[in-house]
Amino acid sequence: MKVAPFRCGITFGMFLALVHTAWAGLVAAGLAQALIDFIFWAHFIAPPYQIEAFEVTRAAILVGMTFVIGMVLGLIGGISWNMFTRAD
Repeated sequence: MKVAPFRCGITFGMFLALVHTAWAGLVAAGLAQALIDFIFWAHFIAPPYQIEAFEVTRAAILVGMTFVIGMVLGLIGGISWNMFTRAD
């Protein structure tokens, strides 16, 4: 089965952007530090990081860059998939 590489890129880019939008929302709500502390605690790691204050510009850069990176990776993945998949 062949895939549409552009659609793969958009889909993966949107997924990564959504995950990072949720992270930015946790930072804005003041819940990110507790979450990251819990994740480290559950993995038997002393939390080494401090979450900084929310900034709209940084959040937009984070979401935008992760979308672009996801788009490129999804596009490459779709092209690779098509190269190694038989056409029926």
